[in-house]
Amino acid sequence: MTHPFRKAVEDGDHAAVVDLLSEDVVFTSPVVFKPYAGKAITSAILGAVIEVFEDFHYVREIADPGGRDLVLVFEARVGDRALQGCDILHFGEDGRIDDLTVMVRPLSAAQALQAAMAARFDAIAEKAPGAA
Repeated sequence: MTHPFRKAVEDGDHAAVVDLLSEDVVFTSPVVFKPYAGKAITSAILGAVIEVFEDFHYVREIADPGGRDLVLVFEARVGDRALQGCDILHFGEDGRIDDLTVMVRPLSAAQALQAAMAARFDAIAEKAPGAA
């Protein structure tokens, strides 16, 4: 059975992704040192990522039997750079995502992702004032 987060991402349903986030979710980016806290900034970042990643698809799902942790392995492109990555999700007592860490490789793809996201920083900040 496909996890609701995976389904929402694969369907391009940003609203459904955001509905799965807790209000105090912590998002750890693959290209920024400091984690971002809160649903508004996480939603804005994920919305920008949808624009940046091309040919995004999950290739593997690794689930904790207890249901509190999930790793989704993906492949995508940023411009001419192919990348592999994973979304590491932790779910709080309420079943919502309270921690989301994204990792990507190789370094050249992470650098391309950082540049593409930096170009969208102003739009991200507008969607989550004071958070970016």
